[in-house]
Order: sequence, then C-alpha cells, then structure tokens
Amino acid sequence: MTRPARRTLSIAGASAAALLVLSACSSSSDSSGSAGSPDDSGKSSASSSPKVSGTVTVFAAASLKESFTALGQEFEKQHPGTEVSFNFGGSDSLAASITGGAPADLFAAASPKTMKIVSDAQDTAASPTTFVRNQLEIATLPGNPGKVASLKDLTKSGLKVVLCDKTVPCGAAAQKALKASGLTLTPVSYEQDVKSALTKVELKEADAAVVYKTDVKAAGEKVQGVEFPESAKAVNDYPIALLKDAPNAAAARAFIDLVKSAEGQKVLTEAGFLKP
Repeated sequence: MTRPARRTLSIAGASAAALLVLSACSSSSDSSGSAGSPDDSGKSSASSSPKVSGTVTVFAAASLKESFTALGQEFEKQHPGTEVSFNFGGSDSLAASITGGAPADLFAAASPKTMKIVSDAQDTAASPTTFVRNQLEIATLPGNPGKVASLKDLTKSGLKVVLCDKTVPCGAAAQKALKASGLTLTPVSYEQDVKSALTKVELKEADAAVVYKTDVKAAGEKVQGVEFPESAKAVNDYPIALLKDAPNAAAARAFIDLVKSAEGQKVLTEAGFLKP
C-alpha cells in the first residue's frame, strides 16, 4: 500500500472517531433536553406539576367538612403517596391553635377576620385569597313545626333557637343580620361551630338554628331550610392561605391549587357555596 493511501485511511479513521464523539454528545444533549420537550399533547413535561408526597395537614372551617373531604379524596387520587389530614372546627379556635404553634400546612377560614388573627401573627407564608363565599339560612325541624318563615319568627316566645357563638364567623354573621333587621334574639345556647349548632336541630334539642346554606344542604332531610333576605347583608368570604411553618409546603400548595381549580370550584358550588 502506498504512503498517500495510509494517510487517507488515517484521516478517515480520525474523522470517524470524531463523528462518534459528536454523535454521543448529541445523543446525551437530546436525552437531557427531552424533559423540556413537548409531548404528544403539546405540553412540556417540565412544566407539569411537581410530584408531591407525604401528609398534608389542613385546618379548615367546620362548614367546609363535606366539600373538603371530597377534595381530599380527589387529591390523594391525583397524587399517589399523599394523605390529607383534616382538622375541622370553629375558625377562631383553629386560628388560636395555629398561632399557638399547632403543626399545620394550610388554613381555610370562614371569615377574613379569623384569618387575620393568623396573618397578624405572621404565621402565613403568603397573602390569603378568597376562594368561596357563604350565606346564612335558618335550619328548622323537618316539616317546620314551629312555622318559621322569617328571621323575626325566631324571636317568638317558646321557640328554642340555637346560634353559633359570636366569636365564630357564622355567629358574627347572624348577629350582623339580626342587627340589620333591628331584632334581638336570646338563644337557648351558643355553639362553638356551625356543625354543633346544626346538630342541636338534628337531635331535636332545638327548634331552629341559624347556620349556612351549605350546612342545610349537607344535612339533607334531617332539617328543613328557610331562607331570609337579611342574610344577603351578612355573606362571609372564605380565605385560604399556606402557613409559614408548613411541614409539607409543596403538598399544601398543590391542595390549594386544587381548591381554586375549576374542578375544586365545581365541588364547592355544588355544596352550596357562592363563587368569590
């Protein structure tokens, strides 16, 4: 073989080696960039929601029990490996627990006033946002034997009426409605949350209670609802916020996203909540 031929083969071999290196680099680059490339649906996998896991602890107003429980089940379905742990109760009591150091990831309150207790203590990680609203309704015994047709009827002698405590959002709203009507009402008891007030009627320990529309709807045939126009003057905004010391902030953000999503809003409106 002549010398020029050996030189040509040598150059060709070097070129082939270079092409192999370039090919490997290109393949590596394509592989690393594929996470951000659009998939068949046209969405970038890099822009998809991050994977969350573990337990997310939700402190929520008692009136959210049915709808949030349903959303919690949906959240666990969408995010395998997660668990949603709820603490439902009066918003004022929940706020006090949070500011007292109780471990929680997010807070959904039944009024801006109770949320303010937490934000004023600098225990929120971001500004609270309103996600739903709620309106009052009178819950009576099935068949309405007390013939309650208005807010004024609750002041009738001999009628056993229950209200939420004045420090609880449903109680504060009831007082606002009564004041707007120029009415004074002395209940047989003040309850610490709206579910407790409703239970008094369900157990026939009271003839009527001023609760939320959502609670009357959730109770089904156990009670009968009576609307009253003054309730329009005492509609409560419901704020939600991620908490500053959230043990599982990533999962909490994902849960808040679900609550605010079209899917979450559908669950809430079907439960009787009003859009924000």
